[in-house]
Amino acid sequence: MTNALIIKAASLINSGDIAGAEYALASLVETEGDHALVAVLDDMPPRDLLAVIREFDSSKESVVNLLVTPEQFARAVVMERLYGDHTHAYLRGMVNSVIFRDDTKTGEFIAAIGEVDGGCEALIDYLSDRDEEVIHFSKFSTFNYHHNEENDAVDKSEASDHDWRELTWFLKYEHPDMFEQILPVLKSRMVQRLRREAELEREEQQKLDPDYREPSAAAASGGKDAPLDSIEESAL
Repeated sequence: MTNALIIKAASLINSGDIAGAEYALASLVETEGDHALVAVLDDMPPRDLLAVIREFDSSKESVVNLLVTPEQFARAVVMERLYGDHTHAYLRGMVNSVIFRDDTKTGEFIAAIGEVDGGCEALIDYLSDRDEEVIHFSKFSTFNYHHNEENDAVDKSEASDHDWRELTWFLKYEHPDMFEQILPVLKSRMVQRLRREAELEREEQQKLDPDYREPSAAAASGGKDAPLDSIEESAL
């Protein structure tokens, strides 16, 4: 039964019928119980399991997402990069729908992701759109980018959004070793992003005004916006 179901799910996934594969897997719960599905998920290729998990988020509940174990999920999540989704929208959706499904197990899911090769890189992708806020939180324990005093620190309840804030809070306070691995890479990516954005802005300015010249660092420092180098330095 197990092998037949895995083969059936794989066939449906290969044909693009992800919903059909999820339905076939979920049907096993009705006939043989939760434990039977957990056993099947353990034998499924991580790529097939990922194909099912990534199609569901907090707005589309899935029995698979409700029953997948931390170890099974970790093996699947590191393969998300195979899809080449540079927005990381699917990654955020599936992570949020699984690791926050039960508050008592969130830490177990995060730990499991950190234990597999590529796990921290997956979390870096997840946090990449919020890099400045995450880095600010690492220094000042607040997500408010305009405050940098200790008494501005947020507690767990204030960060419990079942999204990037809560994950960041868990990483800093309950998984500091993982956080220390993630931060340098996130900072480096942020600096690269700022440089790309600055270059694009220069190109746009030059298109609008061929005589445009970038102000010197000394001149820029007296203006409204801090020069790029100072922003990068403050992030590191």
